[in-house]
Amino acid sequence: MIPMTLSEIARVVGASLHDVGDPRALVTAPSAVDSREVVPGGLFAATAGARVDGHDYAAGAVAAGAVAVLASRPVGVPALVVEDVQLAIGLLARHLLEDISPVVIGLTGSVGKTTTKDLLAQVLERHAATVATDRSFNNELGLPLTVLRADAATRYLVLEMGAGRKGDLTYLTGIAPPQVGLVLNVGTAHVERMGTGPADVAQAKGELVEALPADGFALLNADDPYVRGMAGRTRAQILLYGGSAEAQVRAEDVRMTDRARAAFELVTPSGRAPVELDLIGEHQVSNALAAAAVATALGLGVTEIADGLNAARRRSAGRMEIVDRPDGVTVVDDAYNASPESMRAGLRAVKALAGTRRTVAVLGAMGQQGDASRARHAEMGRLVADLRFDVLIAVGAGDPLAMAEAARSSNQGVAVHTAEDVAGALRLATVLVGPGDVVFVKASSEIGLGACARALAGAQVRPGAPSS
Repeated sequence: MIPMTLSEIARVVGASLHDVGDPRALVTAPSAVDSREVVPGGLFAATAGARVDGHDYAAGAVAAGAVAVLASRPVGVPALVVEDVQLAIGLLARHLLEDISPVVIGLTGSVGKTTTKDLLAQVLERHAATVATDRSFNNELGLPLTVLRADAATRYLVLEMGAGRKGDLTYLTGIAPPQVGLVLNVGTAHVERMGTGPADVAQAKGELVEALPADGFALLNADDPYVRGMAGRTRAQILLYGGSAEAQVRAEDVRMTDRARAAFELVTPSGRAPVELDLIGEHQVSNALAAAAVATALGLGVTEIADGLNAARRRSAGRMEIVDRPDGVTVVDDAYNASPESMRAGLRAVKALAGTRRTVAVLGAMGQQGDASRARHAEMGRLVADLRFDVLIAVGAGDPLAMAEAARSSNQGVAVHTAEDVAGALRLATVLVGPGDVVFVKASSEIGLGACARALAGAQVRPGAPSS
């Protein structure tokens, strides 16, 4: 964060000062919307959510070191009062960018955004000072909070951009205009709010490339026809990545190691170099190529890019996060979110990881699937059976029951159980998981199955539990 006085911030965001003893007090640290994440010298943005109103935590935030609160009403402690806190935090972020002018890299897609962002950040930060989205802070509040972590030394600003509906990316790119835009894929995530199918999702995702300048770069997935079709919607230079021979950045000789990690030959315009990822699943190749495409556009050579990918590690929790318990059980927590594309990839990756070990899938609902939701859940149930998982625990009423029914009717021998909620899933899994098993936990984030995964990761097999 570039240090700014409260009076300077008030001018930028159009705020009035309330209960401020010294308008020259400096904000020197990043902002936060969670009072538990306030750091001394920062600013606390008080937003009102569905269940919690940040204004109720204003005094605690100041006690924890916040210089002031950005609020929509006076709160009894130093405050910058504005009509719209979300709009104000965006204005502040845009002002900061105009002062420091880093290379802004925006990335979007239906699946793989956070993993790709983490890979890209680890490649770029070996080259120059880099700030990247924390966790999945990719919305109208999270993105400006990421921007406000940047300072004059920041060379690259990697911004994950989420889109729940048309217009979201136009809003986000208005706060942080990108010079480089990366589109990963078009899937079914958020289709319920975007329209009737992938073409509507593509229309929304393509807002990112429309925001690029003529001297910028659009990195497009050559293997996704909806993404490749965005080439006509941008003035920027196009760089294709993927498995296609037409892609300037591509993977050749892809193979899986005995640890279910992908290895391949990375090919870019500057040459070729070997890559072996420390992430499970063949689907990670596309994420790695996406990161490599951005780095290529920024002028990094193939060896430098490959070295960064080889050294990269998983950074964000709940995304194919592997915990090996002392009793030989492996828990794979991929419960941060779910779509048919990501669930399909996760199931296959876990089977590759397990080899001959017994496998247990604990699966909940995939949100925002529209009218096709029941059919897509049934498809996942059939896939669980076709991949020969030993146990399926379907969690929740409604669509997960369709998943269970499809798996049960496949006659592939999978033992199917249902649980009403997360607590029930944990009780079942604790009984059903045996020594040496591999457990895969996945659902949309609102289901809360991450708590089940974390509890299983810290548990031990009970006496009498099934064994491999």
